[in-house]
Amino acid sequence: MKILLMATLFLILPSGCLVLGIEDNIPSFRWATVHDPSVIKAGDTFYVFGSHLQIAKSNDLMHWTQVNVGVYNNNPIIPNIFTELKETFEWAETNTLWAPHVIQLQDGRYYFYYCACRGDSPRSAMGIAVSDNIEGPYRNLGIILRSGYRPGEGMCEEGVPYDARIHPNVVDPHVFYDKEGNLWMVYGSYSGGIYILKLDPETGFPLPGQGYGKKLTGGNHSRIEGPFILYSPDTDYYYLFLSFGGLDYRGGYNIRVARSKNPDGPYYDAEGRNMIDCYGPSFLEGNDPYIAPFGVKLVGNFTLSEGNTIDFRVFGYVSPGHNSAYYDPKTGKYFIFFHTRFPGRGETYQLRVHQLFLNEDGWFVMAPFPYAGETIEDLSFQEIAGEYQLLIHDKEMTNEIRKPVRIALNPDGTVTGAQTGEWEKKGHYITLKLEGEIYKGVTLKQWHYSEKKWVTVFSALSQKGVSVWGIKTSE
Repeated sequence: MKILLMATLFLILPSGCLVLGIEDNIPSFRWATVHDPSVIKAGDTFYVFGSHLQIAKSNDLMHWTQVNVGVYNNNPIIPNIFTELKETFEWAETNTLWAPHVIQLQDGRYYFYYCACRGDSPRSAMGIAVSDNIEGPYRNLGIILRSGYRPGEGMCEEGVPYDARIHPNVVDPHVFYDKEGNLWMVYGSYSGGIYILKLDPETGFPLPGQGYGKKLTGGNHSRIEGPFILYSPDTDYYYLFLSFGGLDYRGGYNIRVARSKNPDGPYYDAEGRNMIDCYGPSFLEGNDPYIAPFGVKLVGNFTLSEGNTIDFRVFGYVSPGHNSAYYDPKTGKYFIFFHTRFPGRGETYQLRVHQLFLNEDGWFVMAPFPYAGETIEDLSFQEIAGEYQLLIHDKEMTNEIRKPVRIALNPDGTVTGAQTGEWEKKGHYITLKLEGEIYKGVTLKQWHYSEKKWVTVFSALSQKGVSVWGIKTSE
């Protein structure tokens, strides 16, 4: 009978009911167009708010509905936007908005931290709008920070002439509560670096006397932006996510993370580098080689295509970045939300959502494929052993697309192929020693996005902050 032939794929309960196993679950996806997605959960629904007022929502993180697509009058979020934010647009000399963040404060209302920037300079304004409903309409409360002051316009928030090498570009806000209930905002892009401010939990406005706040990293126009801070109750660390590089398909955008025991730092990477030291000498000289060694790199350009010519139909990302992250206290799962471009598809971009996992050293590693409802489990030794595609997310900042190499995790605990060494498992954790480098991570089953099947994967991190992914080919 068919049921007997499929026995390995089912769990038969004493009642006689059949429960589908993971191999029978065929997930589907519907993605939205959101650049710089910042996540908030309202009730049972996840929302991401992005640049150009691109907004989407989902109940399962796999099927997304577009809520809004651009900045225009009579949009549902801020209907009279050019009147409501007239002062912001005039200061920033633009007609669009950049990466925002929305948070629900203690009064139950939703606070929309918006920002606008000229783009070719740090001429920016950041403000707050408020609504009783997550989808709006939002009413403007006013500008809270400005950058890019010109001679004759007065002093900047520090009370001195504005200097873009040391003062921040007031964009890319993320507002969050720390474990003590204090309210903070981290923000910044290129220019003088990434800064953090303490906010009034009653009003959402910055507490007085802070100027631009405290610097965490960057400066001298180093290509660092999109900060987001997530607290983990499992490790008692605050994790500072950052995007290095340029966001277009030639820019080499990549996601990195550092951590601290305090919301306002100092933040350190896996090698113990203080992120306050992460900056270059000048934009003209090129800062990338100076900042590339810093941070734990989670993902950069890659493809699973192995041929001389990259097949755009094969799974891969180009310039993934500007992420947000979320911890679900009910399930204990961590998620990362980001936009990405794709090999061979130019500037086309979409939202993606992956799971994050903590390795044995308390660092996040990122699942190789988009979230498809999977839950991590203790896989058997036999399920893990086999041939793999190995992707190495080295810390170089480049527009090159990394390709996989082939390795085998052998039943005797050795690793052979393009990289050699050893491997061992402990529960869902895996430790690999590849060419003398030790990587610690996790194993799990994931839905292979381009081959449309469930496969065993691993995601691990070296002590130098280099991520490796393995996708099993011999399932």
